[in-house]
Amino acid sequence: MAPRIKTIAPILYIAVSLLLGVNSSSAAERPNILFFFADDWGRYASIYSNPDTPSLSDAIKTPNIDRIAEEGVLFHNAFVPVASCGPCRASLATGRYFWNCGSGAFLNGKASNWTGHKNPFTTLPKFVDLLADDGYFVRKSLKTFAFSPSPLGAQARKLPKTEYQRYGLYVGTASDDAETRKRREQVLDHPRREMQRVLAGQPKDQPFFFVYGSINAHRPYVADSGKDLWDIQPNRLKGLIPKFLPDVDDIRRDFSDYLGKIEALDAMLGVMLTELESSGQLDNTIIILSGDHGIPGVPRGKTNCYDLAIRAPLMIRYPKLIAPRRTVDDFVSVMDIGPTLLDLAGIDVPKSMDGKSFKKQLTDNRSGWIDQHRNGVIVGRELHFHTARDGNLPYPMRAIRTPDFLYIRNFKPQRWPMGDPRGLDGKTPPPYEQLQHSTSVTMSDLDASLTKAWLITHRNDPKVKPLFDLTLNLRPAEELYDLRVDPDQQNNLIGHDKYAAKRIELSERLMAVLKETSDPRLNDAFDQPPYVDNQQRPR
Repeated sequence: MAPRIKTIAPILYIAVSLLLGVNSSSAAERPNILFFFADDWGRYASIYSNPDTPSLSDAIKTPNIDRIAEEGVLFHNAFVPVASCGPCRASLATGRYFWNCGSGAFLNGKASNWTGHKNPFTTLPKFVDLLADDGYFVRKSLKTFAFSPSPLGAQARKLPKTEYQRYGLYVGTASDDAETRKRREQVLDHPRREMQRVLAGQPKDQPFFFVYGSINAHRPYVADSGKDLWDIQPNRLKGLIPKFLPDVDDIRRDFSDYLGKIEALDAMLGVMLTELESSGQLDNTIIILSGDHGIPGVPRGKTNCYDLAIRAPLMIRYPKLIAPRRTVDDFVSVMDIGPTLLDLAGIDVPKSMDGKSFKKQLTDNRSGWIDQHRNGVIVGRELHFHTARDGNLPYPMRAIRTPDFLYIRNFKPQRWPMGDPRGLDGKTPPPYEQLQHSTSVTMSDLDASLTKAWLITHRNDPKVKPLFDLTLNLRPAEELYDLRVDPDQQNNLIGHDKYAAKRIELSERLMAVLKETSDPRLNDAFDQPPYVDNQQRPR
């Protein structure tokens, strides 16, 4: 691989020069940008499979996702700033830590609550708007993030519109093989047509930025669709389920269905790549793949600060700039993507952005660690499901993740992390079917799922109770995990003398960032209006 990288070094130099001189370049010299940003897609793809470390990525096949990594760069240590879709997208759009995004800091944060208050989210610069100001034709489709799309031209408006369908929910309910094939093509027609629409609408002298935000991996799921549609056999997942969960059939079925949604995402990406190739624009397009957080409906997944929640997929292809088959170990955050694209386009990164460009990691021809100082990320969370707790109160977490450790601060340990356990202290707890399909019935910061239903139903089983307590019960004010020996984060080391110095080091490092960025949590502002629309006294 080294000789190939050396031979393209002059090309890299020329490409960087072109990118830094974009204001005088033609559209043909300025790269398009396709951002495939999928809802609820965690760090799963067959490219992440490692024979030395068995994982759920061993059980899936994602040839189109893998192609982007193999023809570009794969990031091993990419993280979301917050494992909740709305706040993550606010952070992505603005390059800010989510806690400084005003109404964007919560899922479905209400701008109306901010009447009479200064709402930072409305005035913060959005990176795609800055690309548009610099001459990009900018478009979005489905669930994306804040910016103002460019108007479509007449030619693009003539293309027929297609209805978006989630693969498992639509294809998985077909009555026979013929209808299954028909519905599959209908599902894939949406990303195909949306890519065609952008290509048809792109003005002659403008590159495009297009973000496609599939919600395919979002719940609900059709039970056993992973097995039936993608041949992901639940028994194949034995031994691959995170150690803090029971390795039982219903939980394996749940993960199988989720992994099937990832294979469906891969198929959607594939038709978009075909359209780019047919148009002759593939190699002049920066292709970025990522997601907004880990698996939903699973304890320690979505809405948490553990690895299952915060590790993100990230792979980028642009042959004019990025050497193929590279892997990068440097830590990056999803909120770094905006500053990076601005940097590549030669646009000044606003001082308001906390995210840092990783252009260096893209343009360097090495693999592994490029910058030893990129050795950690700060993550957090506040409010997800608004009625999860009495008074609509958040469950505030902040954490620092380094190569070897995860340190978490739970600011309100007296609150239930996944929402109040309504109905779980009586003689008639919610039935299995209701827990599987209704998020709001109890612990509503955890999406309804087979996993949720199984754990809550079996919570008093002596073999299950320790795992239920670890993942769904009250948590201590601090948590510290040594990832070198405990990758599943099961053994909290707070209070162990051996790790006392590390706890202090990481706590100080975390708090320094919170203070430097004036995190509203430091004075409990997130418990009060305009962040929460209640006057109930916080507990």
